[in-house]
Amino acid sequence: MPYDDRKDRIYAEPLEAIGDFRFDRQVARVFPDMIRRSVPGYATVINMTGVLAAEYAQPHSRCYDLGCSLGASSLALQRGITAPGCRIIAVDNSPEMLEQARQELPTGEPRTPIELVCADILELEIRAASLVVLNFTLQFIVPEHRLALLQAIHRGLRPGGILVVSEKIRFPDPEQELQQNRMHHAFKRANGYNDLEISQKRSALEHVLIPETLERHRQRLSEAGFRRADLWFQCFNFVSLIVYR
Repeated sequence: MPYDDRKDRIYAEPLEAIGDFRFDRQVARVFPDMIRRSVPGYATVINMTGVLAAEYAQPHSRCYDLGCSLGASSLALQRGITAPGCRIIAVDNSPEMLEQARQELPTGEPRTPIELVCADILELEIRAASLVVLNFTLQFIVPEHRLALLQAIHRGLRPGGILVVSEKIRFPDPEQELQQNRMHHAFKRANGYNDLEISQKRSALEHVLIPETLERHRQRLSEAGFRRADLWFQCFNFVSLIVYR
């Protein structure tokens, strides 16, 4: 069988030292395989992002994909949006991820264009937005900065606009936390990762991906000014919320 360099084998061999996880060129090359095999329900979340875009994208508004990685959510938005005059702003702070994303985007002149922006989303001005997507992005933001980001999103959303937040969460009950993590690891094994890969990646993510409880997310969203946050998806310790301005 020929070697597939787009298959995630980053942590397949024992590493002398495990550094913090980074969205570098190595990760960008294998990212579609990595996230599909690591995040239960990922395809469902992406597909439903397009469904929500069809319902909530307002004419002549902006739709933001914050932490866009290779643009999967942006492409789902593009497929779903039917309102005229919309523009998708896809933002990531990794030049390597955006370089790969440019290769993933379709050619031609789509009805709803996607603009790729290399920037820190904490410094981005959100404006004239009807839909903002944070698919597995907030978990990589330092917790002390999360409220300010959500407040900026709230300010930039039009009345009737929504925010989609998808995250890995933790649980206040220790037994539930243990069981949900066990099931997540079982999911990874079922997708071909071995125990060494799971352990080494967990170490790499330990100080980079900081999950919080669902209740803490809802509390912070309320503090940011949002009126309600509805859980629409959960698979093990991964969830997605529709958040209403």
